[in-house]
This record gives sequence, structure tokens and C-alpha cells, in this order.
Amino acid sequence: MLALALALTLGLALCIPVQAAPAAESTAARPPKVLRYAIQIAESGFDPAQISDLYSRIVTANIFEAPLTYDYLARPARLVPQTAAALPDISADFKRFTFRIRPGIVFADDPAFRGAVRELVAADYVYAFKRHYDPVYKSASLFQFENAKVLGLSELRRKALDTRQPFDYDTEVEGIRALDRYTFEVRLAAPSPRFHYLFADGSVLGAVAHEVIEAYPGRAMEHPVGTGPYRLTQWQRSSKMVLERNPRYRLHTFDASPAPDDAVGQAILARLKGRQLPMVDRVEISVIEEAQPRWLAFLNREMDMSERVPEEFADIAMPGGRLAPHLRKQGVQMDRMVAVDVNFTLFAMENPVVGGYTPEKVALRRALALAYDTALEIQLVRRGQAVPAQGMFPPLLEGYDPQFRSEMTEHSVARAKALLDLYGYVDRNNDGRRDMPDGSPLVLQYTGEPDQRSRQLQELWRKAMNAIGVAIEFTVAKWPENLKASRAGRVMMWSVGWSATHPASSFFDMMYGPNKGQANHARFDLPAFNEVYARQLVLPDGPERRALLHQGQRLGVAYMPYKLTSHQVLTALMHPQVVGYRRHPFMRDFWRYVDIDPEAPPAR
Repeated sequence: MLALALALTLGLALCIPVQAAPAAESTAARPPKVLRYAIQIAESGFDPAQISDLYSRIVTANIFEAPLTYDYLARPARLVPQTAAALPDISADFKRFTFRIRPGIVFADDPAFRGAVRELVAADYVYAFKRHYDPVYKSASLFQFENAKVLGLSELRRKALDTRQPFDYDTEVEGIRALDRYTFEVRLAAPSPRFHYLFADGSVLGAVAHEVIEAYPGRAMEHPVGTGPYRLTQWQRSSKMVLERNPRYRLHTFDASPAPDDAVGQAILARLKGRQLPMVDRVEISVIEEAQPRWLAFLNREMDMSERVPEEFADIAMPGGRLAPHLRKQGVQMDRMVAVDVNFTLFAMENPVVGGYTPEKVALRRALALAYDTALEIQLVRRGQAVPAQGMFPPLLEGYDPQFRSEMTEHSVARAKALLDLYGYVDRNNDGRRDMPDGSPLVLQYTGEPDQRSRQLQELWRKAMNAIGVAIEFTVAKWPENLKASRAGRVMMWSVGWSATHPASSFFDMMYGPNKGQANHARFDLPAFNEVYARQLVLPDGPERRALLHQGQRLGVAYMPYKLTSHQVLTALMHPQVVGYRRHPFMRDFWRYVDIDPEAPPAR
């Protein structure tokens, strides 16, 4: 009886009858509304505790729900409750965060619940949070919680690692616990003024039911069950995903707060306000890695939208940044924004060739970076759909300074050669290629993917290295395989990107030593930078923190663990039947907010 009473209080593993939300409208009398689009990189799976790639996160964020989300149309971005009843209570010292969940929200049906309707409770968020600390899952998001110093959980993880025993989910820790059925609390050892933003990403902290994880051991990546508007119904790995409306999704209507002078946002609000979400019945996502077939699929109306227009076709689709007349005549709509991201090539700091912190190693990386022509990449590979990156911070984030200029954008073969000569990287055996200072061969290993953009980047690196007499070799594998290799520290150089997940994202995560194998793919570990990182982490936004961000950014430029190149300009094109799409800088789960209009005019 005592155990039952405790379970009733905290909602642990209990399934209770809950009234599901009524259907938005009768779908029997009309064909299902289907949203179709393609992504360029294969997904890896759909478990919030294991995924780290963008496209898996897009799908997962539409299945699982975090306590918070963003106002779909508000700019700048504004947090709003999702499964939470209100924004969290935050203590004055930024060490305690209390969330209250709305009663009556339920998970999608699944055999793991044995025919019962399973209500969302606070304990589900506690469980989802703890899963990131379970060594079994090797969470790529763990650094965000460990850096915030959640009380007790790192010790629980260490115990599992040291004893090689299963992670102890039943042990209550001070850092996160359910206070009652619908309330949970997070406690930190140090102030973290921006910590609550982590609870606005369902692809990281979406509620997970422990019954599902236990019912499908080792299959969490392929069997997602959440409280969100959609559920996964078909999956052909690296080919196609189909998600359908979750019949158990609660009553949720469209509302937003665009600025009064935001004509586009106001028009979307006027058309969709009060509509029950989601409006689309099914979402079909195809994986088309090559740009040309992906673009043709859109032009042939096999896809309703091109969520990221391939750079190769930018001049055709929007010459001079304006929608092409032939597309405009067809009723195609366009949405553009500078992404809150950064493109870069990493240098593995633990690699014996390009890694290290001694002057000759720093000189080598800076020389390689100087030899590479960023402007040429933006012109030829990005087709002008990017802006140069001077430092770690993209627009819209604290730390971004439009006046900041750095060596990142400089291209100078002469300076690169002079640095290499000065530090002993010269041709010692007259084979036309430079050698290491100790006489051993200097050979770079660049990792890439089999798609056209990656091949173009490889060619730019080949030309840049030929110009300074440095040998470079290329290995090619699928993106998920390269991701695993990079996290394990098995790549020397790799060109990839990093996107912000919330307005308080710190791209310094990419250089913080303890984040090796997670955000820190370069495995950079400089005590001076780690100190700057730790100091800025506990400060609220303001002049003192901005000064530290500027200091840390300069260390990144000086040591060059990453050759930063650009911030993407993202363009989405939609056929006239797509209603309400507008790219948000941080939220990924846009499907519920768009509609398909079956009466839209056909192509002419």
C-alpha cells in the first residue's frame, strides 16, 4: 500500500484513463492532408537521448514534447509553455528551476501501455533527463547538463561507469526529482541563468515513458513514443519516413504573437488563428542526398516544399535574392533568413599531425586556414547563400559582434607559406611536398561524404593545399558514420556545421575541454579557454559576459581548432498549397503549424 500511495503521488509508471482530445475535424469525408518534403542527409534514429544530427532532431521534435517551446511567429524568439502549465519558477540565484506540467496530456497509444491510456506526469521528465546520464546511450547532449552542474547526477553516472552496473534510475538525487504528480524541480550547484532554455527542445528533453524503453530493449532509436502531434508509422532507413497525426494529441489551437509591423506574421495569424493543431494528417519525408534530384522533385511537385533550396540552384530559384519570375507565376512562396549556425572545418587537436598547442602546431593550423579561400567556398559551393564567419557566434546570439573582424576570413597563400617555412614545414626530400619539422611526411587526411557539396569542398581543400605544397588525402563515408568517427576522435579534418538550439546557445561549447566527444569535435582543451568558458557560464547576459565571450572568441581564432567559414542563408520554397510556413530560428517542430490547402491553384 505504501508503494502504491507513493506511485499515485508521483505518477510513477501508472496508466490512468484520460479523455483524449476530440478530432480537429472529420477526416472520413476528405482525403488526408499530406505534407511532403525531402532532406539531404540520412537520419540516424529517433531517441532524444542518443541523436545529435539535425534531421533526426527535426523528426524527433515532432514526436516528443518538452515542457516549453517558442511562439511560432514572435521575433525575436519568445519562450512559451508547451506541456508546462506556465513558464518555470526560477530562483533568484539561478540554481533552482521548478516546472509544473498540465494534467490530462497523454502519450500516443502503444502496446507497452497494455491497452491503457498513459498520462504524462512529472516523473516522465525526470526519467527522460536521467537517460542522458546513462552511459549506455552515450548522449551527445550530456555536456549541456554536466556543464550546468546538475546536483548528484554526474556522481550517479560515475558509479555506473566504475561498477559497470546498469545506471540506477530509482535513486533519487537532489538535482532532479518529482515533487508531486505534475511538478518536478531541477537544482544546480552553480548559477545558470540560461539553463531553462534547454527545456524548449523536445528532441533533447522530450518526455519519455519508461514502459516503452523497457518494452523494446535496445530499440529506442526505432520506436519513438511521445505526447507530440505526430507518431512514426513507417521508416525505411536512410530512405523515407512517414509520420501520421497522433489520435491522442490534446486540444491545441493555433495562436501566436507576431509583431504589429510584421506583415507576413500577421497574415499567417489572421488565416490560421483558432485552427486545431495539427492541421496536416500525414508528413512524408524522403532522403535525397544529391541536390539535383531533390530540386527536380520540388519542381515536379513531387514535394510540397523545398525546406532548404540547394545552393547549386540558388541562381535559378532566386537570382539576386528575389524569387524567379517563372516560380512566382506558379504561386511558389519564398522564406529566407540567415541561419543561427556556423560552417567550419575542424582540426583534431589530439591528432599527431595537425593537433597540439605548441607554436609549430598552431602555426600549421593557421597556415592551412590562411591557404583556404573562404570567399571562394561561399561563391562556388554555397552559391552566395552564406555570409562570412568572423568568429564562433552567428547573428541573433549574445556574443555576435557585427564589427568583429578576424583571420578567419583572410586568404593569403604568401602568409601561409611564410608560416610553414618559419616553423620548419619544408620539403626535405625534394618530392615537391612539405614535410614535418622532424622530417616525417606531412600528409593531411580529410573526411567527407559522397554528395556533391562535399566533393566540391574536397576540391577546394585540394587546390588550397596544392598551392602551399601540402599533401592531402580524402576518405569518403556516409554522414552518420563520419559523425560517429568524429565523436570518437578518429578524424583529422572534417567539414561540417553547428546550429543553435536556443537563443542562449553558446557556441563556446564546441571548444570547452570537458565537451570532447560531444559538442567539442575538435577535442580542443586549452586551460585558458576553459576558464573563460566557466566564468561566462554563470553570468547573466550583459557587458561582463560579453567581454568574456570576446576574449574566448579571440583564443579560438589564435589557436584555430576550427577554420570557420560561413553562416548559411537558408531559403525555403513552398508550392501554393502550403499554408503558414515560416522558418523559426530555433524551433524544429514546424509541421503542426502548417496546413495543406487542397483548393490551391495547380501549376500552370
